[in-house]
Amino acid sequence: MYQSCHDLGMSAPMPVPVPASRHLARHEGQVTSEQRQQRLRQRPATVWLTGLSGAGKSTLAYELEHRLHGLGLSSFVLDGDNLRHHLNRDLGFSGAERRENIRRVAEVAALMNQAGLVVFTALISPQRADREMARAIIGEPHFIEVHVSTGLDVCEQRDPKGLYEKARAGLIPQFTGVSAPYEAPSAPDFRIDTAQHSLADAATLMLDGLRQRGLLGIW
Repeated sequence: MYQSCHDLGMSAPMPVPVPASRHLARHEGQVTSEQRQQRLRQRPATVWLTGLSGAGKSTLAYELEHRLHGLGLSSFVLDGDNLRHHLNRDLGFSGAERRENIRRVAEVAALMNQAGLVVFTALISPQRADREMARAIIGEPHFIEVHVSTGLDVCEQRDPKGLYEKARAGLIPQFTGVSAPYEAPSAPDFRIDTAQHSLADAATLMLDGLRQRGLLGIW
């Protein structure tokens, strides 16, 4: 069952699932989000890394997590492959299943933000509408869109999982960049091309940008 959320600037309102049961109530705890932030001495955010397979999303996300840990900040990576081994293992790669995959990840990220954590997601998330759904779930103040804009030619040369080769051979249908489109963000908060920047430089650029926005400021 679905209802429409508020207009997100798209041609049609984004449908979002509503609970199957009508006999539910929300419960509020005694610890506020602000109190969690003060305890952790950080401001929560979800840094949503999107880009082609092989662009460097996961590598960059884990490097950022490592850097924040060294600074005494608490963060966590929600990696698309890892989630499909567990939470989202029942989902395939149809348009509807990709959308549900992103919805679940966004809901988890939102909960982690409520707990005071900085979250890095690493998913292809090829459709703009699906990323806007994630933004709506997480909340505009916490959502940072990062386009890991490494070109298709470089991603295909890397092909760390051998997926492009299989897709070109017709073994993987609806593969983003080959037989399915990737809708690049028109105005991301950050754009990083890992063919132009080393991992160390890319992570430094990202952290500097997040600091300038006050998202990683220590209380």
